[in-house]
Amino acid sequence: MCGIAGYFNLNGEPISISTLRRMGDAIKHRGPDGEGFWTNSFIGFSHRRLAIIDLSPLGHQPMQTDDGNFVITYNGEVYNFQNLRIELESMGYKFYSKTDTEVLLKAYQAWGKDCIYKFNGMFAFAIWDNRENELFIARDRYGIKPLYYYYKNGVFIFASEIKAILKHPAVSVKVCREALNEYFSFQNVFTDLTLFKDIKMLPAASMLSLKLGDLNSLKIKQYWDYNFKDNGDTDEKEYIEELARLFEQAVNRQLISDVEIGSYLSGGMDSGSVTSIAAKNFRNLKTFTCGFDLSSASGLELGFDERHKAEFLSNIYKTEHYEIVLKAGDMERVMSQLIWHLEDLRIGQSYPNFYVARLASKFVKVILSGSGGDELFAGYPWRYYRAVVNDDKEHYIEKYYQYWQRLIPDSYKPRFYNENIYPDIKNYPCKDVFRGVLESRMKNKIIPEEYVNHSLYFEAKTFLHGILVVEDKLSMAHSLETRVPFLDNDLVDFAMKVPVKHKLKNLSEVIRINENIPGPKTERFFAQNSDGKNILRKALSKYVPESYTSGLKQGFSAPDASWFKGESNDYIKNILFNKRARIYDFIQPAMAQELMSEHFDGKTNRRLLIWSLLCFEWWSKIFDPVE
Repeated sequence: MCGIAGYFNLNGEPISISTLRRMGDAIKHRGPDGEGFWTNSFIGFSHRRLAIIDLSPLGHQPMQTDDGNFVITYNGEVYNFQNLRIELESMGYKFYSKTDTEVLLKAYQAWGKDCIYKFNGMFAFAIWDNRENELFIARDRYGIKPLYYYYKNGVFIFASEIKAILKHPAVSVKVCREALNEYFSFQNVFTDLTLFKDIKMLPAASMLSLKLGDLNSLKIKQYWDYNFKDNGDTDEKEYIEELARLFEQAVNRQLISDVEIGSYLSGGMDSGSVTSIAAKNFRNLKTFTCGFDLSSASGLELGFDERHKAEFLSNIYKTEHYEIVLKAGDMERVMSQLIWHLEDLRIGQSYPNFYVARLASKFVKVILSGSGGDELFAGYPWRYYRAVVNDDKEHYIEKYYQYWQRLIPDSYKPRFYNENIYPDIKNYPCKDVFRGVLESRMKNKIIPEEYVNHSLYFEAKTFLHGILVVEDKLSMAHSLETRVPFLDNDLVDFAMKVPVKHKLKNLSEVIRINENIPGPKTERFFAQNSDGKNILRKALSKYVPESYTSGLKQGFSAPDASWFKGESNDYIKNILFNKRARIYDFIQPAMAQELMSEHFDGKTNRRLLIWSLLCFEWWSKIFDPVE
């Protein structure tokens, strides 16, 4: 796990080693255990090392083959590298280290770009092919490891984080208005855009190539995609048995390490099951949870602190358990650090993630996460029920789109954005962006189960990807590697084939809802949060107590709705009601403040919007875009 950066002058002009060094220094938090550089006149790689496997100098990067034909800079872990090494050794390849880096490098040497189909893990890497004068870059299936790039005027720049790209003199900071529209629609960015104009994210499951001397040679190819599709088999017992086997295999695969491993233990079923298996392999496994001061919370937020559940599981698994408890003021204290590390604003009130990662990093260098289970096994039934019965595909898109406009609906945008900004917003309709994600999925089938699979596809591509980007940035802020066992290739391939009826309870009841019921017919199902992940609950019952597998779905969030109206109210108003706030270079103060006031007055819960406005204000202060 590391940080990578580099740049390529396609016209053959020499690069600057000092620029390369500044790029590496900008992401030194990703790799405090060492730094390395490689240059070949017109191209250069930088690497910051977080030593996890083979801690010796033999793991130093960038790494070259003996003949000098191939050079790699790599961030991630490929969990099946030992099997690949055996296969490569049988082909005559020799190895000098015990690293997965060397396996990736020689896999490319042996199989070329097709090597990407052999990797089971999380990764972002760049390889220079000296024979073809070609740069090859790839990112893992799910987008666990980020990779950004800039390409303009014959200069190609890439890095694990945007802040490294900004160190190149060719790059200036301007706001991408199209990405801004996506962010204030979805609290996420669904395309390859970022808030930084001209800086893009390489999509998950994509490879990129560029050739020396050919300014038009940039090619991006998607090599894999999610495919949620019922396989027709109806024997639930067999599904449960196979799911339990693959889950345990996935966790065990990701325990390989030459440093100590810990686990997040939120109090939920997913993290609890991961911890259960890991604890069998490590005596006194260290576990970490984040709790919240609920003294001023109300309503649903009174249940947000799940420390007691985590403590109970820790006692069962005999882990060495650590907790942090957050108060309202903790958000205020961390915003500048948080946004600098996040840089690419995505979903969620993420400061609790920052704090719990910082806690874990004091004890371990690798942490296991339970992310991914919800998106693979239908953990959000209230979302799917909204769009499970439709007249046609457009009807489905319309209903689902209305739900995913989490912040500013299209009808609000003329009054939300400034007059000089709105024309660009208007010319970039987010509904088309939304439809574009689903376009490849929308076949002729219109049965309810297929609409659920469409929704699972959409959320894996967008919502889960946003979670993964945030999780990577906030763990690596503290030089901590996060591993995600649910996103094991074999487990994901299986999950996509499990019939919807095994994932969601009460689906048939929703489909056949009584038309005589007054009001919106599915309203009573919108709040259902125990109907999802049905088969996963049954499979994981061997790892956690029944009360955890049968309990209600509980997200990981601070009680911000209450805090924003209480302890943090002055902080928010001092920043966002300030007429000199940077956000008002883009949005209209009257509209923004009207919407926020609805929250403070208890009319509407706008915690997500307030959080996003705070994030964008801090982003504007830190990165200082030029308009």
